[in-house]
Amino acid sequence: GPGDPEPLAYVITTVQSLLGKLPMFGICLGQQILGLALGGRTYKLKFGHHGGNHPVKDLETGRIAITSQNHGFNVDMDSLAREGTRMTHVNLYDGTAEGLDNRSLNLFSVQYHPEASPGPHESGYLFSRFGDLMDAAFSATRDRRG
Repeated sequence: GPGDPEPLAYVITTVQSLLGKLPMFGICLGQQILGLALGGRTYKLKFGHHGGNHPVKDLETGRIAITSQNHGFNVDMDSLAREGTRMTHVNLYDGTAEGLDNRSLNLFSVQYHPEASPGPHESGYLFSRFGDLMDAAFSATRDRRG
């Protein structure tokens, strides 16, 4: 979503109601919605991030992915009040947040489009991670039911 995410109050409220209940993986606008649902703010980028070949660094692994992007707003990481929320990816052009997570709430997101696959398989691990979160949530639910 290249537009302002803040007017999407009904989506933000829905996501807030699901925090900690279901694993979540936000992509692009999904990251902005998660940031707002976690109590943060968004801001308009001066030029936005559009097109391919945007280098993004995974702060946990140090790996750099070449990404496809289309957004004009970004999450202000300093505004996030929810304990345990942290930036996981950074845009190497301008230092803005390209990913966040909160492990206690089983959620994470990236601001770019991993499904666009501008590199061979650089972002495939994100979908595997989400699958693992879903499997763990399903197993926990099944264990509680007996």
